[in-house]
Amino acid sequence: MHVLKAALWVALAATPIVAGAREIGRMTPAAPITEARIGQLPPAEQPAWRAYLARSRALMAADKAALAAERAGGLHPPSPPTGPSGGAGMPLDRPAAWYAGLEARHTADTIVSFQTPAGGWGKNVDRAGPPRQRGQAYVPMEHLPSNAESDIQADPAWRYVGTIDNNATTSELRFLARVQAALPGREGDPYRDALAKGVRYLLAAQFPNGGWPQVFPLQGGYHDALTFNDDALADVVSLLTEVAAGRGEHAALAPALAVEARAAVDRAIAVILKTQVVIGGTRTIWGQQHDALTLQPAGARNFEPASLASYESARLLVLLMQHAGRSPQVQSAVRDGIAWLRAHALYGQEWTAAGAEGRRLVAKPGAGPIWSRYYDLRSMWPIFGDRDRRILDDVNAVSLERRNGYSWFSAQPQKALDRYARWQAASAGN
Repeated sequence: MHVLKAALWVALAATPIVAGAREIGRMTPAAPITEARIGQLPPAEQPAWRAYLARSRALMAADKAALAAERAGGLHPPSPPTGPSGGAGMPLDRPAAWYAGLEARHTADTIVSFQTPAGGWGKNVDRAGPPRQRGQAYVPMEHLPSNAESDIQADPAWRYVGTIDNNATTSELRFLARVQAALPGREGDPYRDALAKGVRYLLAAQFPNGGWPQVFPLQGGYHDALTFNDDALADVVSLLTEVAAGRGEHAALAPALAVEARAAVDRAIAVILKTQVVIGGTRTIWGQQHDALTLQPAGARNFEPASLASYESARLLVLLMQHAGRSPQVQSAVRDGIAWLRAHALYGQEWTAAGAEGRRLVAKPGAGPIWSRYYDLRSMWPIFGDRDRRILDDVNAVSLERRNGYSWFSAQPQKALDRYARWQAASAGN
């Protein structure tokens, strides 16, 4: 960040808080994908989006019908217990032989049992636990947010049934890929079938413009947005890049699936380039999520305003570096994004651990660099949200619950800067 501008922001952040003095706006909820909004697109773009929306609705109807058929007898088991965020029990760092053993196969059987008819998975279930029982919900019902917090528009009892949030679906697919590769005979066929079905799910979920929603089939609200949040899209692109290579753990997949995965990655890279936010004629970074139809940065939960998002942008820049040989446009996008991160790092400030006053941003000589999670789309100054949808320019004015319960600052972008330095050195040596 420019030195004078940074010093001014730090001084403002350190001043005593006056109620309401730091509110600079209100968070606007994201818009879902609807027929009416599709009708506002250029005529040439509308057929693909209408087909996408119809496919989503058909898959949701089929998912619901399958569960209803299982519950035709009346009683059904309680929903699975809530597991760690994103799920657990799917280690991806074991020796290859481990994935042919009983422990790994139990987990793989549980994964297969929770795969929805559409081909995806929910989140927050321990996959090392018991397999799903007939009639059991696909996700833990008690984990779902209240309607007061969530703007999701689907049935309250049918949410996150198929998602890429918190590494869901991509983690299950990576685990299945390892197990089926360790079982090349007939006993590995059920896992190969589930793997192929899951890859087809990701391909079906991709927007016509190359992005992915957080939840598919679509369930409304910000979950319909093009989702960079928590590296969701980057994880999907990384997985499909492996599928497209058609080697190693994915060699058993049909060649046609590899071709489709390669095309999906191409579309994804194109939309990443297209959504890099331009302010004052200069490319910056990306939002946490972007509206699926307009591609403009969009908000999510009440405390997540439309903004520039440093955490997610760092992973996108690393992803683009891995695809830098594609075009000069990719290299330019990386160069400009890295320059923006360098210019907006914060020094001399520490994001403290939770204490009696909660987490706070305080002056600490020599500290840094750290980055705010969100930056304003006009001023490019750090901004912060709260559950009441206020947008604030001082993190110390955020409610105690949200200060303690959200990652407002991190050093994550430094990994992208370090990777860029190595990438430049390698490029210079070629």
